[in-house]
Amino acid sequence: MSITDLLRREWAAFRRPGRLTALTVAALAVIGLGLMSAFAGRSSCDGPCPAAPVAADGSTVSDTFWFLHRGLGREGSITVRMTSMTGTITYPPPNHDQLVAGLVPWAKAGIIVKDGLRQGSRYAALAMTGAHGVRFQYDYKHDLAGSPDRLPRWLRLTRSGDTVTGAESADGRQWHTVGTATLAGLPETVQVGLFATSPGDLTLRESGLGGAIEESRFTQAVGVFDQVAVEGGHDGAWASDPVGEMNHTDWEKYHNPSGAVQKGGIITVSGTGDIGPLNEEAPRVAENLLAGLVIALVVVLVVAARHGSRTAGGAGARRTVAARAAVVGAAAFVTGLVAAGVVLPVGVAILSGNGTPAQPLPGLTGARVIVGVALVLALCAVLAFGLGVRLRRGWAAIVVALALVALPYGVTAVPLLPDAVSGWLLRLTPAAGFAVLQTRAEYPQVTAHYAPSAGYFPLPGWAGLAVLAAYAAFAAWQALRGTATGEAAPGRTTRPGSGIIAG
Repeated sequence: MSITDLLRREWAAFRRPGRLTALTVAALAVIGLGLMSAFAGRSSCDGPCPAAPVAADGSTVSDTFWFLHRGLGREGSITVRMTSMTGTITYPPPNHDQLVAGLVPWAKAGIIVKDGLRQGSRYAALAMTGAHGVRFQYDYKHDLAGSPDRLPRWLRLTRSGDTVTGAESADGRQWHTVGTATLAGLPETVQVGLFATSPGDLTLRESGLGGAIEESRFTQAVGVFDQVAVEGGHDGAWASDPVGEMNHTDWEKYHNPSGAVQKGGIITVSGTGDIGPLNEEAPRVAENLLAGLVIALVVVLVVAARHGSRTAGGAGARRTVAARAAVVGAAAFVTGLVAAGVVLPVGVAILSGNGTPAQPLPGLTGARVIVGVALVLALCAVLAFGLGVRLRRGWAAIVVALALVALPYGVTAVPLLPDAVSGWLLRLTPAAGFAVLQTRAEYPQVTAHYAPSAGYFPLPGWAGLAVLAAYAAFAAWQALRGTATGEAAPGRTTRPGSGIIAG
């Protein structure tokens, strides 16, 4: 029998109403729960909530700081001496009256060239940080280290067309280049000046169910500058503006409002917020819309394990096992492809229609997640099928498959375990494959809780799929190896030459 005929025969045997119904239910569970989540996501603002800033590459960013600025032409520079940097950390309610003098590690103050005041526009900045020395950062994702030396420090940004170069000096005479950025499409006139920003200080405490609860504390950074010189700038006074919203907290209202003060050649700039690649306040779209994936996973594992347990040894059994594994994997792949392919674009459209702020899902990222979900379900089906063939007992194969895949994924997705334990489960078990769901990257220059409870997997998507594929390949190999002996499950017989259990 040809491979094509064998696959057709096994597909005809697989498409019993009960199995197809179960897989349909699995897809509908993902779609139904995802759309319910999308409809439930309502804007808490009077009208649509303000959209999160989006950079030129379509990614959501944080872009909030105080900016003392003026125009700069296509050729020019700004040079300053930064003499000091201080800050304040306040605790959230009910202990918001507790104040701590100090700087969070990624507080920043320095000089910046930016394409206007719009949040998300292109920029290059050279700044002193709270604990990481001088840094040259541009277009939100790029971060280059300068010297670790403390203040006072001379800083300089030089623009030549679309190229911006950052340099630092200890004495204002000998300069060291920290980095160069090409910001394609900069207008004839950009804004250049002094800035200050400070991200929230992240505090973690254990939750009752496992994982951690994040608490963000308001912080503010204050930079002091003198000897400011701009070459190639446009005539006119300096303007002082916030990029993003500021001066809403009690600390800013009643103690030290963010802003810029010029007195006797000394400029003091105070600010809060962050300039970076992530916006932690926006919901995680892919993870929320695919909440029903746990249910689909359980259904796929049960169907595949039961189907595998009905296959035994005999002449030609290896070809039969291989064909059945291919059919089961293909059916699970289509289930995942339909479920994720429907719920993600429709759910994102519903969220957008409700005015709900959410992380945007670029086309390529969405396609990767959809195909990734389909591959994960297909590999999980092959794994469960192999266990069914090898163990020859449907209930035993189901228990083992659920323990290997569904249980680790379920307890880490909720979460129910400490992040350290969840991290190892998502490295060493087949549940590692679900790293394909991750849509956010980890950046050293961003203060965030990079852990499973916050939606971060310890392995990249391709590595997680490789771990799952290794488990599936081993289970398939064991199934083929077991059928070579021609052993049948107790109490059952095989038709000679078929490899299919009868009786």
